[in-house]
Amino acid sequence: MDQAIYFVIVAACVLALAYRFYGIFFVRKVLAADDRDSTPSHQLQDGRNYVPTKKWVNAGQHFAAIAAAGPLVGPVLAAQFGYLPGFLWLLIGAVVGGAVHDTVVLFASMKHQGKSLSEVAKAELGPVAGWSTGLAMLFIITITMAGLSIVVVHALERNAWGTFAVFMTVPIAIALGLYERYVGASKWTTYAGVAAVIASVAVGPHLQGTLLGDWLTLHKTTVCWLLPIYAFFATALPVWLLLTPRGYLSSFMKIGVFAALIVGVVFVNPTIQFPALSDFINGGGPIIKGSVWPFISITIACGAISGFHAFIGSGTTPKLIDKWSDIHPVAFGGMLAECLVGVMALVAATSLHPADYFAINSSPEVFKTLGMQVVDLPQLSEKMGIDLYGRTGGAVTLAVGMTYIFTKISWFSDLAAYFFQFVIMFEAVFILTAVDSGTRVSRYLIQDLLGDFFPAMKRLDSVPAAIVASVIACALWGYLLLSGDISSVWALFGVSNQLMASVGLMIGATIILRLSAKRAYVLTCLIPLAYLFVTVNYAGYWMISNVYLNAAGKGYNLFNAAMASTMMVLGFIILFASLKRWAVLWKARGESSAIPPALTTACAV
Repeated sequence: MDQAIYFVIVAACVLALAYRFYGIFFVRKVLAADDRDSTPSHQLQDGRNYVPTKKWVNAGQHFAAIAAAGPLVGPVLAAQFGYLPGFLWLLIGAVVGGAVHDTVVLFASMKHQGKSLSEVAKAELGPVAGWSTGLAMLFIITITMAGLSIVVVHALERNAWGTFAVFMTVPIAIALGLYERYVGASKWTTYAGVAAVIASVAVGPHLQGTLLGDWLTLHKTTVCWLLPIYAFFATALPVWLLLTPRGYLSSFMKIGVFAALIVGVVFVNPTIQFPALSDFINGGGPIIKGSVWPFISITIACGAISGFHAFIGSGTTPKLIDKWSDIHPVAFGGMLAECLVGVMALVAATSLHPADYFAINSSPEVFKTLGMQVVDLPQLSEKMGIDLYGRTGGAVTLAVGMTYIFTKISWFSDLAAYFFQFVIMFEAVFILTAVDSGTRVSRYLIQDLLGDFFPAMKRLDSVPAAIVASVIACALWGYLLLSGDISSVWALFGVSNQLMASVGLMIGATIILRLSAKRAYVLTCLIPLAYLFVTVNYAGYWMISNVYLNAAGKGYNLFNAAMASTMMVLGFIILFASLKRWAVLWKARGESSAIPPALTTACAV
């Protein structure tokens, strides 16, 4: 199976069958979703936050929210192990774990009037578990910001063209936001915004050799400093001024890149040049130091199962669901669609020659130790007008892989550099939009947690409180960004993300055990939970002992070790609270089922 089209066909068939059969079973039987019951969007309809929304419109906004850079970057990094581990984990993880997690978290939040996961945990598992979940959510947001930002760093360092294109999206988005705020929304402003973004990419080649081009050729450390500083101001600005209009513009780029992925893989049908299993499945790889297990499940989170989705499933989406049955296409279907994006990204990465892949994703010093000779990379570097060696992080590899696929078309060569930089801009802008939103959420969490000790911090309309919380949020993930590399920070992101997914499954198991017709249905959550909890804690232990506390290694970092340890402790606290709650529910369900139906009816009367 060395042609890309076979991977797409297999993935599409598996996901379609899972959606049609397992998805319907899970929503109708396990969760017993009943459209006769009113949803929070109808019960609390206010025209602003709680708004009944059509099924497919809701599915679109939910998918746009969960499909961030994770399903594009994670599979690219995991290609180190060969194509087979990533391909299998994407399909199995999404069907058995991710789709179940996203659906049950959305269901649980709706059962609690659309409240956040920490509030649901507090109601279902008690105040200690609720506070621990809130703290865990702060950790994952912080680490996610660092993990995503480091991808941007390696995409923009020494890349004046890409830096200019990304920078120009800020004034373009602000202009769009101001116009729509004070004049009104218009399709012509959208056309102008998209045209301006494309023009920014087209201007890029003319910067080479100019003073502006020299200024924008930034060192890695400089980009690491600029990103958290930018995030602070972006968080302080009103959402309508930058966040919303740029997210709106990035949606068009997202559609374009996803469409290009599909066209490239399906119609160009590249050959997969990677082996099924690489020499690094037992560890010691240049990108991921650990072995294929547990790190395949840590490196690929979004696209398989992701705790970050719990923020969306217990945030905006539960307030918009029109009917209970809509959670099937919105949550279950959205996760499977994201899995397909991950498969496409894996195909794009593995269509490169392994030596070219490792030359991009390893430092020049490390690549020399691999004993490999690049094949197409010199020609690709020349066509794209940029040095591609040693650009770790996954974003550049994806852009190169997609561009390489299209170079099979003869007339595409003249457009290769523009297409490459467009994909780079898409990834950077898409990530920065997530960084804007994530830092703002982190600010709210910090204000909420500190507000328990300093009541003034809880006031969301307080400028001093917002500034203090924003500075703390940016400083936390900015420190992680400055002190780590992609292998250490992405692994830390994976550990925190998958621990959060474990928490979502714990809460889901509690809901199912309390509400489902059969106690055995709880296995739909317990099976993926058992695998994920063991996997993530072993990965966390391995990273702490072999990387973060290894004074002789490059990844030595006490702060990272403390973050990972704290996350793991929080996970065990929430698991302990869940076990206690499950024991009570199991006993209660057992006693109620032992009562004859007639007696139950008589007691009810």
